[in-house]
Amino acid sequence: MASYIRRRKFLATLLGGAAMWPLAARAQQREKMRRIGVLMNLTDDDLEGSARATALAQGLQQLGWTDGRNVQIDYRWGAIDADRSRRYAAELVALAPDVILGVGQAIVELQRATRSVPIVFVQVTDPVGRGFVASLARPGGNVTGFTQFEFSMSGKWLELLKQIAPRVTRAAVLRDPTISSGIGQFGAIQSVAPSLGVDVSPLDVRDAEEIERAIPAFAREANSGLVVISGPSAANHRALIITLAAQHRLPAIYPYRYYVADGGLISYGPDDLDQYRRAAGYVDRILKGEKPADLPVQAPTKYELVINFKTAKALGLTVPPSLLATADEVIE
Repeated sequence: MASYIRRRKFLATLLGGAAMWPLAARAQQREKMRRIGVLMNLTDDDLEGSARATALAQGLQQLGWTDGRNVQIDYRWGAIDADRSRRYAAELVALAPDVILGVGQAIVELQRATRSVPIVFVQVTDPVGRGFVASLARPGGNVTGFTQFEFSMSGKWLELLKQIAPRVTRAAVLRDPTISSGIGQFGAIQSVAPSLGVDVSPLDVRDAEEIERAIPAFAREANSGLVVISGPSAANHRALIITLAAQHRLPAIYPYRYYVADGGLISYGPDDLDQYRRAAGYVDRILKGEKPADLPVQAPTKYELVINFKTAKALGLTVPPSLLATADEVIE
């Protein structure tokens, strides 16, 4: 009799557990797959683009979102092709994502494509002046995100260039004339130039051909230097810019670490990968029901000074100990 009772208990437990299996399976099936669109301003074979995508994915994973499990991430790579960016923005919106992450100038095309899908931006300068948001504290609309530079800090680039290359008395500010923020950045650089004894002038370039003409022409005069400000054109043509600067022995400062990792002399600017990790937090909050209009635009929290010691030696420059002491990273 005892063995009969034990057998019945075993069967009841087994059958009860079996009855629960379909319920668990149905619960998993009911978990909604969320969708995130991403419009980058680099090419899909750019190592920096891969690093940014990885930083975003890691940030999302730490918050419980795994690509292919409970979220689908659709990437598009617009580079500096306006037509391609416009087409990709429309494609992403047509996929009906829960939120879109846009980089830099891509926000222009995304806003044209939708005023309802939530958009989080990264690496944008002056989002209020460019009409992306109503204010930093209260963005309004469907857009919020993370800025990359305050105009006032642009003068720091010229100061650092003068420190590492004291003989520089004339400097070109390499910028894309189609990006309005370049005007404000140049103005800030121009304001500190007299105190540093440097004459500055804009070098407006939009593509590889213009870069190949402009940099050698400027470098013909002695004691010249180069300030490369942020923008998709410079980022996508950075290998060419770095090569020309080396060929013409032109000390140059750049806005991000990855330029120096690729052979540039010195950089000062925000940790760009950190912006993608932080953006994952806003994407998470939007997926959980918050509105972009209620999420304030945030400024960078981490800046880094990076020096390529090998490039400095090739240019015949001695890096001052004071500059080495303040550097976050020295690439040998």
